[in-house]
Amino acid sequence: MTKTELINALQLTRHPREGGYFTRTHEADLSVNTDAGQRKVLTTIYYMLTDDSSCGYMHKNKSDIVHFYQMGAAIRYWVISPQGQLTEYWLGPDIAKGQQLQLVVKGGDWKISQLFGGQYCLIGEAVAPGFEYCDNEIASLEMVKAQYAHLLPGIENYIHKNPIENSAG
Repeated sequence: MTKTELINALQLTRHPREGGYFTRTHEADLSVNTDAGQRKVLTTIYYMLTDDSSCGYMHKNKSDIVHFYQMGAAIRYWVISPQGQLTEYWLGPDIAKGQQLQLVVKGGDWKISQLFGGQYCLIGEAVAPGFEYCDNEIASLEMVKAQYAHLLPGIENYIHKNPIENSAG
């Protein structure tokens, strides 16, 4: 399938904050109390980076997220710990080349994703406790300069120029 066929078949829309395309596919009926209030136990989405929207801008979530490779080209992830340690991962089909079929990003870790080659990469994401926009933070250049200046030369192009405030988007 082409990226356009997938976007239409899965009813993906442009992500309002992070880049790429997405759609929510499941929301658990069960809720749980968290420090941030009531959250669904689990939510899932399809997420797709494409050659015309190839970057998932630097952001973090309060909840753990499991990313599952579905189809298409590989995606490089940079995960940055709260202490500023950057680790690179590849989510994709070529296990022999070190790519992974799933990747866990812990709540509180920053992440950046980038499509390399191909028209698209389609992944699934499971978030527990479930995703809420108010639990998502998009990095600003000022924050990165203040907290992770040592990483700035390598990640500056992956910082959203006009991050949306942390409210329902």
